[in-house]
Amino acid sequence: MDSAVKDIKSKAELDEAVNGASPVILHFWASWCEASKPMDQVFSHLATDFPHARFFRVEAEEQPEISEAYAVSAVPYFAFCKDGKIVDTLEGADPASLANKVAKVAGPANLAECAAPASLGVAAGPAVIEKVQELAKQNGSSQTVSPRSDLSDSLKERLQQLVNSHPVFLFMKGNPEQPKCRFSRKVVEILEEEGVQFGSFDILSDNEVREGMKKFSNWPTFPQLFCKGELIGGCDIVVAMHESGELKDVFKENDIPIQSQESKGGSDSTGLSATLASRLETLINSSPVMVFMKGTAEEPKCGFSNKVVEILKQEKVPFQTFDILTDDEVRRGLKVFSNWPSYPQLYVKGELIGGSDIVLEMHKSGELKKIFAEKGIAPKETLEDRIKSLINSSEVTLFMKGTPDAPRCGFSSKVVNALRQEGISFGSFDILSDDEVRQGLKTFSNWPTYPQLYYKGELIGGCDIVLELLNSGELKSTLSE
Repeated sequence: MDSAVKDIKSKAELDEAVNGASPVILHFWASWCEASKPMDQVFSHLATDFPHARFFRVEAEEQPEISEAYAVSAVPYFAFCKDGKIVDTLEGADPASLANKVAKVAGPANLAECAAPASLGVAAGPAVIEKVQELAKQNGSSQTVSPRSDLSDSLKERLQQLVNSHPVFLFMKGNPEQPKCRFSRKVVEILEEEGVQFGSFDILSDNEVREGMKKFSNWPTFPQLFCKGELIGGCDIVVAMHESGELKDVFKENDIPIQSQESKGGSDSTGLSATLASRLETLINSSPVMVFMKGTAEEPKCGFSNKVVEILKQEKVPFQTFDILTDDEVRRGLKVFSNWPSYPQLYVKGELIGGSDIVLEMHKSGELKKIFAEKGIAPKETLEDRIKSLINSSEVTLFMKGTPDAPRCGFSSKVVNALRQEGISFGSFDILSDDEVRQGLKTFSNWPTYPQLYYKGELIGGCDIVLELLNSGELKSTLSE
């Protein structure tokens, strides 16, 4: 460890440094993160070359209070402070951006007379140049320590071909005609509204592509939207860009053909008769919560329909049903009308929510209850009610950073591995996706850190306790009593 870089041991120590006269640059790192070590070497060289700034390391998971204060959700992560304020941040292993941002905050480098390569953009000194070139040689890029290096050449080539197969391409769960998650469905709806043609790939059909794309794009979740081979982002980013008009601008800048509403055929494109379309519209809006299903609420004729009925009863909302087995015209017509090919179908205030899988997912996450409250169908739930619902959504529930397939911290990863090692089925909730739950659960459980593991509504503990139970051979028995 370089003497020019100091390890932070407390928030008080850091607060004192940040409020001092010199610029402060922080490197949040973790021992389990492969990219942290080479980036720390670059960080150390920069500390030598910019002596007017103060450089500190923070072990993210050992200093949760500091990590929370700086909104750190992934490592490596860098924060740049001046005059007591955070003026810039950088997430990920990008030596060139790190050098540029340090130079902007810290002023002239000690070795500024040395010429820097164009990829750095500033004169950061020969030691940094050498280190960046070394990283470039190891990882195939002068810009970033890329997780793509873990992929085989054949898989990288296949993924690149998929990404480039259409000007606009979507990696999603399911297909545009039958999305398998609400996030994928939302992006499909936006692309159709934008009037662009796009290709898609169902990541549920090929686990190699599913896992490979997370590394290829350095994006841990799906859907993933690409335009002309460049990642735009996931559902939240696509929604925000669509609402701001920025998505349309991106398509125009990349010469993506936009199909007008007239050329799409307008509202008559379903091919249904006006009489049938009107009848379906009336049925859908006959109750604030309407289920088109096989059978009745009292006597469902399929397991999927039965599951949706059970969920609505648990949500304690009034609902009506229509038995599509009694009317073949409605059964066939609604598939076309809703562009949803299977049953059951749940509607809330005339809007399609989805089928059994989506309803179950939304019920587990608490989002279904939120929709009912927003639509005025059920009283708005308190945060405590929502947390209780999440805790009890599975017999074993893990509140973690990230998802089981893409943990965002070492402690969460260790607990996931322990549960899988013992063959324990569990549900999970990504606390990084909802800050209200993230902060509220700490108070509710009187447990200040994550992950948190629950069994039958009762807190078991965090990472240390889970590993202790694993090592003593008691984990499986504790979660099956």
